[in-house]
Amino acid sequence: MDINKLMKHVNVTEFKNKKELEITGLAYNSRKVEKGQVFVCIKGFKVDGHQFAGQAVENGAVAIVVEDFIEGLEVPQYKVENGRVALATLADAYYNHPTRKLKTIGITATNGKTSTSFMTNAILENHGLTTGLMGTVVVKIGDYAEPSELTTPESLDLQRFYAQMVDAGVTHATMEVSSSALELNRVGCVDFDIVTLNNISREHIDLHSSFENYFMHKSSLIRNAGADKVAILNLDDEYSASLVDKTKATVITFGVQDQSADVLCKNLDLSTGRAVFTVDITRDLVTPDIVIPKQKFQIELSTPGFHSVYNSIVSIVIALLCEVPVETIQKSLFEFVGVERRFEIIFEEDFKIIDDHFANSGNIDITLGTLEKMDFNRVSLVYAIRGDRGVTVNKENAEAIARWAPRLGIHEITATLSRSHVTQKDVVSDAEVAVFKEVMDEAGIKVHLYEELPDAIERSLGEVTDGDLLLLAGCQGMDYGAKIALEQLETIRPDVDKKKLFQPLEKRVAGNS
Repeated sequence: MDINKLMKHVNVTEFKNKKELEITGLAYNSRKVEKGQVFVCIKGFKVDGHQFAGQAVENGAVAIVVEDFIEGLEVPQYKVENGRVALATLADAYYNHPTRKLKTIGITATNGKTSTSFMTNAILENHGLTTGLMGTVVVKIGDYAEPSELTTPESLDLQRFYAQMVDAGVTHATMEVSSSALELNRVGCVDFDIVTLNNISREHIDLHSSFENYFMHKSSLIRNAGADKVAILNLDDEYSASLVDKTKATVITFGVQDQSADVLCKNLDLSTGRAVFTVDITRDLVTPDIVIPKQKFQIELSTPGFHSVYNSIVSIVIALLCEVPVETIQKSLFEFVGVERRFEIIFEEDFKIIDDHFANSGNIDITLGTLEKMDFNRVSLVYAIRGDRGVTVNKENAEAIARWAPRLGIHEITATLSRSHVTQKDVVSDAEVAVFKEVMDEAGIKVHLYEELPDAIERSLGEVTDGDLLLLAGCQGMDYGAKIALEQLETIRPDVDKKKLFQPLEKRVAGNS
């Protein structure tokens, strides 16, 4: 591709050493530069790509995009106002605008992005569509899948994935869209057709400096949607509801509690932990591409939890917008057994073991609120304290646990730092431990603190009895919890059906290496 033809897509304020060049691609990581590529300098929170431009040139870069000119480099330099914006724009142009060729669905929320994305993908696949999926757990392109490194990849990688989807014949692509990806412009040139914001609660506060800033970036997915798009909003969530008149997109609202919504959940039965309910579409929903008629139909979920009701309604509306028959939606949601580490029941015989990622206080409220509706003798909680998320998030997580503890009969907690099972970026600090213990002490909850994850699980697993429920809770620090718990259970019960016991790990990505 001709470099000057590509550069017409961005606002180049100045340039040095401009000349005609045929380029072979783009790069933002100097160590991964290949001969003939353009290196785009990105200023990050901790690292400035300008510092590595020389290395990029040594590795084969034939031109660089900069925010500030770099002395001593003879290759062409193109100056832009924002390197991240330029990378997103150039990547979209280089790969020939792939999302314009797909039905692209963007799902954001504090809680439930992954489950909603997987639900949506399952329905679309069962309709016979060739689908793509990008999120926390996996990147899926048709029949190919690989583990994800980020919730939303960097813009260059993202556009490359989308281009691969187009080449693979994908027609519908679903993506989890994180707040950081919105702030860092990773999805800046993605042409979303359907966008949704299910819920908002405090998360990533340290990254965004304040909750208000977090909401500003999160909500931009909805606010920036054009008149030819559709936005799906939750009237039960005050932040999602506040966006109804803040977008040019056609808005479809839903609610479980707010009965003024376009799409209602009625006759909800959660007595078994798995929901049965009626979807009531209260009026004909007119969108730019399709009219969804007024109707009612029943849904039975296999995934447990009250939160699954909200997630499923989002996926139902998306499916209807993609012209999937109601019968396919019903069958798909009944067969959908969930996403790993999202209220995942990994053992269900004389007692239950549930694995949940417990990411933030809102997620904890949902998870423990679901437990309250279930039948059990006693809850045993093993909690991996969340590392490198700061005092604020850990205090709020601890306070959420403390609020629910008396309602669930929890008087003691087994906590762990998971020292040997987290990477350097997820190490629990002394301050994070201190604030967790402080909240537990104030609530009168005894804490059994273990450095290592296997020791914490062994303690609780050794005390569980018939009718009990063992909850493995926590993010990165509990990723290996299910594998460890099932291996310990195999040792305790040597006659157990091993194939059945380890079935939950068969397709697991997290903690299964």
